[in-house]
Amino acid sequence: MAEENLISVKELTKTYTTGNVQVHALRAVSFVINKGDFVAIMGSSGSGKSTFMNILGCLDSPTSGDYLMEGIDILNRSKNELATLRNNKLGFVFQSFNLLPRTSALENVELPLLYNNKVHAQTRREAAIAALTSVGLADRINAMPNELSGGQQQRVAIARALVNEPLIIMADEPTGNLDSRTSYEIMEIFQKLNDKGITIVMVTHEPDIALFAKTNIVFKDGKIIAHKIVKDRLIAREELKKLVVITEETVAV
Repeated sequence: MAEENLISVKELTKTYTTGNVQVHALRAVSFVINKGDFVAIMGSSGSGKSTFMNILGCLDSPTSGDYLMEGIDILNRSKNELATLRNNKLGFVFQSFNLLPRTSALENVELPLLYNNKVHAQTRREAAIAALTSVGLADRINAMPNELSGGQQQRVAIARALVNEPLIIMADEPTGNLDSRTSYEIMEIFQKLNDKGITIVMVTHEPDIALFAKTNIVFKDGKIIAHKIVKDRLIAREELKKLVVITEETVAV
């Protein structure tokens, strides 16, 4: 069965002008993301990876180039059309979680559905509970963010990204504030979601985290300098088992 192109960008260029200085954040980048892929985007600070991610997420626009999502030209859409597209097709997960501090886990996850006046309150609640249950937080739906660990807060953020049943999850350094065990737990969730057909695009600066993806691309000076399939892909479930063994051996000693 032929792979289905979900995102296709061609000759994508982004140039910022500061005074008399031009900064070339992206230099004619061309890339295709297939439906069901799990892509890790890597590169040092200033390499262009965040600019690329922001354009893919319809949060920024390029100076020139083409961007198609499901064959639709994204760059000629109005702000309202882009907002609708983001809400219906994209789910976002950030390093800093971006949860509303005085709002329960359930209410945080319901938030994207508030923008859809076709979704009734009961339906919204049921969808949020289902999303929280899918990330292992069925017993924490009424907890406030300050009552949750960092890993639990990131799970709430993932549930919020899932509640609209998006085509793609855009994750920007989702494990940047988490320890190894919690990072692997988050990767396990992503791999399970990916196994169900959700496409995942993730920015990370951690080489070990990138190995949980199916594909790695590396940016440098606004260009993609490496694009490779992950041959020895890490399976989060197995890596978590190894951590348990190491912990038990340490305790025994």
